[in-house]
Amino acid sequence: MKFSESWLRTLVDPKLTSEELSHLLTMAGLEVEELDPVAPAFDSVVVAHVLEVVKHPDADRLNVCKVDTGSGTPTTIVCGAPNVAVGLKVPCALPGAQLPGDFTIKIAKVRGIESSGMLCSAKELGIAEEAAGLLILPADAPVGQSIRQYLDLDDNQFELKLTPNRADCLSLLGIAREVGAITGATTSLPVVPEVPATIADLRAVVLDAPEACPLYCGRVVKSVDAKALTPEWMKRRLERSGIRAISALVDITNYVMLELGQPLHAFDNTKLEGSVHARLAKPEEKLLLLNEQTIAVDADILMISDDVKPLAMAGIMGGEESGITLETSELFLESAFFAPKAIAGRARRYGFGSDASHRFERGVDFGGTRRAIERATQLILEICGGQAGPVVEAKAALPARPPVRLRTARAEKVLGLPLGAERIAGLFKGLALSFEQQGDDFLVTPPSWRFDMEIEEDLIEEIARLYGYDNIPSPAPRGRLKMQLQREAQRPAFRVRQMLADRGYQEVVNFAFVEEGWEADFAAKTEEADLIRLANPIASQMAVMRSTLFGGLIANLVTNLKRKQNRVRLFEVGRTFHRDAAAQPVQGFHQPWKLSGLAFGGALPDGWASDGRKIDFFDVKGDIEALLAPAALRFEKLVHPALHPGRAARVLLDGRDIGCVGELHPEWVQKYELTAAPVLFELEFEALKGVVVPAYTEVSKFPAVVRDLAVVVDRDLALQALFDGLKNDLPALVKDLQLFDVYAGKGVPENKKSLALRIVMQDTQRTLQDPEVDAAVQQLIACLEKTFGAQLRA
Repeated sequence: MKFSESWLRTLVDPKLTSEELSHLLTMAGLEVEELDPVAPAFDSVVVAHVLEVVKHPDADRLNVCKVDTGSGTPTTIVCGAPNVAVGLKVPCALPGAQLPGDFTIKIAKVRGIESSGMLCSAKELGIAEEAAGLLILPADAPVGQSIRQYLDLDDNQFELKLTPNRADCLSLLGIAREVGAITGATTSLPVVPEVPATIADLRAVVLDAPEACPLYCGRVVKSVDAKALTPEWMKRRLERSGIRAISALVDITNYVMLELGQPLHAFDNTKLEGSVHARLAKPEEKLLLLNEQTIAVDADILMISDDVKPLAMAGIMGGEESGITLETSELFLESAFFAPKAIAGRARRYGFGSDASHRFERGVDFGGTRRAIERATQLILEICGGQAGPVVEAKAALPARPPVRLRTARAEKVLGLPLGAERIAGLFKGLALSFEQQGDDFLVTPPSWRFDMEIEEDLIEEIARLYGYDNIPSPAPRGRLKMQLQREAQRPAFRVRQMLADRGYQEVVNFAFVEEGWEADFAAKTEEADLIRLANPIASQMAVMRSTLFGGLIANLVTNLKRKQNRVRLFEVGRTFHRDAAAQPVQGFHQPWKLSGLAFGGALPDGWASDGRKIDFFDVKGDIEALLAPAALRFEKLVHPALHPGRAARVLLDGRDIGCVGELHPEWVQKYELTAAPVLFELEFEALKGVVVPAYTEVSKFPAVVRDLAVVVDRDLALQALFDGLKNDLPALVKDLQLFDVYAGKGVPENKKSLALRIVMQDTQRTLQDPEVDAAVQQLIACLEKTFGAQLRA
């Protein structure tokens, strides 16, 4: 909503500067998006009267002019404007004047003739971008008056960024009402007397769709002069409100719309036949609009028609065939209230909009419909002459205005202010709200121009606006703080993230809704019953909820590789989604938090210490063990749809499956065009947050004894099975048992492998002797032979 500050100040004039008024409006919820002067700074430019124009003797395109600038003595000015003529009133910059662009007017000789000033165009004054000649002023412009004062160039243009609920401020009347309520300044709202009928001509109005159009006023005005000139003051106000002046009749309807907020429309009365109807569109009905667009009207479009033909899209745009022209002498003036639901979205459906539809779809003051037609008639008679007939009004059920109760105690609690009932009553009076006070409660009846007052919170918002958001104190919150207990067996989530970051991983955040193909590739979910499909996805390719984080990480890897990043370490913490009839708190869906990671490229960053080795399964396995240390993990062979069938394992913690780790399946390496297979893992995040509480054990002061042992076992024997078998039969002296080499080949029987074990033995009370060390080793060998059929390697 654009408007002229000087126009607003004719209605309400608070003792505030433009900047102070702008701030006050913004803090009251009417955001001032722009505040600009209507003209740049300049001085010493006055209204001048051209007395004489003579051709310059030494220049074909120059004229020597005698002008009256109000000084009492005619001034000689050389002018090259093509439209200069005797008798014109034009702006004249006197010697010493400072014009826009840091241009100073001086007395100078032009082709031998002294020129004492400059006759100016609108462009030279900075009030227009282009100009074909001098700015011609009205004949009654007072000679010698400052042009800034005469054209009101010290005015400012406000532009408000209104929210859709404040349709009442789409008019100068509404803004003046707000300014008066906020500042307490007296408002001088326009007085609109009833224009008496001087002719009996009228046209009947029929409401065929009363729910969509419950109120319609119409009036015939005859003998008007459509070619009459629009007054300069009206043109100025329209242009500074962003509306181009067209013709007197059109300008008057636009002016009343800006002033009172009520869109109007004028039909050429000689082109109408019979009664005027407000009805819904007929099947296959078409209409040529004022914008020269012919549209096929849908059945839910409200139309204005006569007995024979459609005339206009109600509340949106008039028809070309019934529109007024400069030849119009008789018009039918329309002022109506159309229900917002009957107008909303209709114009956008056809790819255009209008000032009228912008207002009607938000809500127009149905109590001001008659006042607007009287105001427009008054201006038409003053400017264009003519005779007015009686106002014909058709009325159905108008929108109800049920009272809204406001509790003073509730308002004080919500706003945190000790307002009191008396203060609230004063604020409501400032907004011209009708209310009944019941003790400390108020029963407020919303006015006809406010469609946004329906519940108690709406009234509390009005109190906050008028009180001033910047006047509401913002004390720092106070309360007792209690240190939360941090269980020793639970580490915070940020620590898990930090541990991964310390190991060279970078965190990513991906959408929880993914491509359906990812679920098929990485989770083997192809049946519709397995997928959790979105009812309204933000994009067609992001249609299902993820059950694994692998898809997002692979997509991140592909993006990095396209950008020549050949060493990638990523992790993500997020929810996955699974169907589960017994799940809570979201019934039917289980949503566990998972931690997933990906490693690709070199084991070490490129550098002098790097040997070029690529990341492998055991590097990532080591990262997982570091995350869960000092807990002991087990890794068992796993078949997983996303992972290599021979290079994948499930991760077990205390016998419970908490996730998986492995290389990406070769099929997906090829499908996603990866240069090598990344290693991925996915773990339950809650398991990672748990940590083993340290327990004291005595540290031996005596040296450890280390023995190496090589045994030949079946090639299919898993190392974990061997360690599990020895667990209960290990001698007490053995503190650690590690595998440090695996060999199969020459010197080892077929289908066999050699395992090299390192045995660490120690006692906390004494130094071990060779006989007892040898005995412990023999006991271990016997256990290996008995349980696994192992043989010492020669």
